[in-house]
Amino acid sequence: MALERRAFFAPEDVFEAVKAKVEAARRHGEGVDYLAFVPDGEPTLDVNLARELELLRPLGVNVAVITNSSLLGREDVRADLARADWVSVKVDAVDEEAWRRVNRPHGGLRLGAVLDGISAFAKTFAGTLVTETMLVRDVNDGAEQMREVAGFVAGLGPAVAYLSVPTRPPAEGTVRPPDEEAVARAYDAFVSRGLPTELLIGYPGDAFAFTGNVEDDLLSITAVHPMREEAVAELLAKAGASPAVVGKLVADGTLAEVEFGGKKFYVRTFRAAGGGGEEEG
Repeated sequence: MALERRAFFAPEDVFEAVKAKVEAARRHGEGVDYLAFVPDGEPTLDVNLARELELLRPLGVNVAVITNSSLLGREDVRADLARADWVSVKVDAVDEEAWRRVNRPHGGLRLGAVLDGISAFAKTFAGTLVTETMLVRDVNDGAEQMREVAGFVAGLGPAVAYLSVPTRPPAEGTVRPPDEEAVARAYDAFVSRGLPTELLIGYPGDAFAFTGNVEDDLLSITAVHPMREEAVAELLAKAGASPAVVGKLVADGTLAEVEFGGKKFYVRTFRAAGGGGEEEG
């Protein structure tokens, strides 16, 4: 777990890799709406984030950054994020105990500084700002907790306030999604504040792009986004590839099968994913 920003990859290498993926996707008739920074870790830990955002600009695709908000208390981080077109900030709680239980942040972080940083960023960001609040049963889904979170989020003026629940395998096996009553209660708390609120409470879909190399695509996607069994089958069909490809990746330890919510998911193993993605929490 890290707190200080550092370089992970040369910005020029990031640009070349993304450029190649975009060109390959376009050759295969795939549309590219956004280039999203959502790596195996927290994007703002990358000290080269601003440079990478600028290098990607000539590709003519909007750039998004999904952050857990933990470093937004830093002015340099806010300045870097301001270069993006679309930013999602995480607001899971406004009380220290619930925040630490949901996010498990670095011990050097303080919620007050994080919330102040989110507010400061929202006041100056010229792009599209959205928020995401993850509801975890018996941790941050209480009625008063959600009213307080909704009050804070309302002050940010987001284009959309998303309420989500765990739909993919969590880091902790004890994590459980809230019941329907808690979700409805949270939704009402947000809507009552005049927030444009949307729920992310189901499987997010199987719309993954194929760029020509099915093994590379599987490993790239599953490094940051667990794929359900049906999504993997669809990608294999699009590529004209055999299910044996998945079996090989599982056998050599680069892909893992996990069960969650009665569904089978595929996730890239941490050992295999490696590299630049230390998450501060």
